[in-house]
Amino acid sequence: MDGESLGPADRVVPTWTEALARAASRPFGGELGRHAQVGRQWFWTPLRVILLLAVLLLAAAWLFKAPCTVTYDTDAGPQLDWRDNRQYVAMCYTDIIPRYGVGDLAPDGVFPYVTSWVENQGTAEEQVRYMEYPVLTGLFQWVNAKITDGWSTLAGLDLLPGGNSSVLYFNITAFWLAAAWLVTIWALTSLCRRRVWDAALAALSPLVFVHAFTNFDALATALGTAGLLAWARRRPVLAGVLIGLGGAAKLYPLFFLGPLLLLCLRAGRVRDGLRALTAAAASWLAVNVPLLLVAPTGWAEFFRLNSARPADPDSLYNVLMHFTGWAGFDGQLAPGAPPVVLNAVSLVLFLLACAGIGWLALAAPRRPRLAQLCFLVVAAFLLTNKVWSPQYSLWLVPLAVLALPRWRLLLAWMAVDAAIWAPRMYYYLGTGNKGLPEGWFLGAVLIRDAVVVALCVLVVREVLRPELDRVRTTLAVPSRLVPDAVDDPTGGVLDGRGDRFVLPGIPRWRHSADGDQREHLASGRH
Repeated sequence: MDGESLGPADRVVPTWTEALARAASRPFGGELGRHAQVGRQWFWTPLRVILLLAVLLLAAAWLFKAPCTVTYDTDAGPQLDWRDNRQYVAMCYTDIIPRYGVGDLAPDGVFPYVTSWVENQGTAEEQVRYMEYPVLTGLFQWVNAKITDGWSTLAGLDLLPGGNSSVLYFNITAFWLAAAWLVTIWALTSLCRRRVWDAALAALSPLVFVHAFTNFDALATALGTAGLLAWARRRPVLAGVLIGLGGAAKLYPLFFLGPLLLLCLRAGRVRDGLRALTAAAASWLAVNVPLLLVAPTGWAEFFRLNSARPADPDSLYNVLMHFTGWAGFDGQLAPGAPPVVLNAVSLVLFLLACAGIGWLALAAPRRPRLAQLCFLVVAAFLLTNKVWSPQYSLWLVPLAVLALPRWRLLLAWMAVDAAIWAPRMYYYLGTGNKGLPEGWFLGAVLIRDAVVVALCVLVVREVLRPELDRVRTTLAVPSRLVPDAVDDPTGGVLDGRGDRFVLPGIPRWRHSADGDQREHLASGRH
């Protein structure tokens, strides 16, 4: 059952629960009255309103990148006007525009992972390169490049409007990425169920405004969020297929499988968890194995680059190195040498964080919600990883809305994270071009990381004290929160089930005799 099929009494009213929504409603008549008619509008349903908000924000996001699509005329045709570092000064930089026409996306019949090209040819840093993205994202780029080639051919025949090919490629890619983000919003709205208006936080997220078209991550968010929706609708095989495809686009949806399996173990539904895991492995292999067999070197390029790259400017390791003068775990590396110790430390820290989350999943007084654990795992990966590219923050947006639906808190985090784009661009501009010193940018990164840690702490707090979890409480009348029978709207086959395996260490949640998790929170027993 989704938010569209709930009765009026089942829906949480944001103007009763959120001070931000209450303040925003004042120009439109104030908060919803107790006797207001809800669910009578035949067309403007919550889903359609939220999708409209998402479309408007995506249009604004495209306009935000538009200065980087400006061209100027030359004898060779229109050229991108990135002179004088326009991409940094206008803060419109995107990875998408420079991708077209380079190496494996050149308009000459090349194919990703099979075709190589030489980078920095004729210099000491000369290197053979292949497509550096996971397979599904790489193929997505290639298809868009072929569409661009076809468009350019028809434009040459005066059948379509022409222009710079890189700009055409960006606009075509942006169209599909916008569609992918709308799928993300659709799935998130369905997952929110009775708290359907929480999805508006993602639809209007400042992070989406800045990063929807910075890279290709919306493809993975669509598949990952749709996978969670399939699980919530008790379709574990479909959930596994979508999560596996999401992992073939970007790694992070595969992290959902760990929490899912642990919660299945606790609830005694291991078979359903294994079905999802098997389907995820099968779909990931179906996408990857053909290219692995045909072009093993090209297929491995993504893993090789991630192993060889040093700590990115966005990582906590780089922050520590800058402010302390520390040389890093590996010291001064030779050109192209992988940071072996840093890789190992990053992996160990992430595994330790996962072990802690796993213990929380099996020892918490009440079984945590799936979205809570998925958020914690993805956040732990970003915090411990040596790379936190700016668009990676999009991964957290749907998960944060599901795990911690507190409007002011989430909007504050998203605004802080999005605002880092400004010092980032002016740091990349360089102090010689009147840009910012590195310390200013890294200070902003440190603030962002601190806010994400604070969100994790609050999620853990609500796992340990489920009576504080807004998803598991309801608002019967304005200003009165009361206990509710809701367990986990994203839990699927786990929703409402009793426990079969719990680790000792935290006082256990009491269950009714039939195993249904509907203990009265108001009794104070937790």
